[in-house]
Amino acid sequence: MPNILWGITVAFSVAGMIMLIAAFMALRRGRPLRMSWRLLWALMFFTLATAGGGVIWGVQGYRALTHEDVAVVVRTEPLGPNRFQAQFRFADGREVVYVLNGDQLYVDARILKWHAFANVLGLNTAYELDRVAGRYQDLTQEQQQPRTVQSLAPARDVDLFTLRQRYAVLSPLLDAEYGSATFAAADSPSQYEVRVSTTGLLIRKREP
Repeated sequence: MPNILWGITVAFSVAGMIMLIAAFMALRRGRPLRMSWRLLWALMFFTLATAGGGVIWGVQGYRALTHEDVAVVVRTEPLGPNRFQAQFRFADGREVVYVLNGDQLYVDARILKWHAFANVLGLNTAYELDRVAGRYQDLTQEQQQPRTVQSLAPARDVDLFTLRQRYAVLSPLLDAEYGSATFAAADSPSQYEVRVSTTGLLIRKREP
């Protein structure tokens, strides 16, 4: 997380504490109006500090995206008609395996796109893989056959997509309603690279 954003969050926290102490001193001196104003300033600073802390916490797990990046390598293996196994190997070495219904592999991701002036704080476009699903090439099967969906995103208490709804102060900084998806055939043994670029997800087959 950028040091600049850490510094701003700490500064708002310190300013809030100073205003809170000043409000207490005004109360002791019998100046209720001055106490009220200082409490309002303290509340504003603490709100900004909380929002900044939420951004710092919520962005953890999202990978910075400055160019085309390999998000995950996937190996698919058919298990029968409209059923296949997908093995995911992430950049950090983590591996997961899912059995999915369908004849195509579907992957989507969340893209965090900040407004240009937020880049001054070191907040760059970032991404996180969200879900994997089995997809049917035939529309009728897609509508009628059982579907399988699994999560690729780690569980977290704070998420930037919900933070934006909770704190209106983040709206000028973050444009978070952006998702991207890609799919590829899974009816034969294959290995794919799921890549993320500034324009979204794409999938490329790895040649043996």
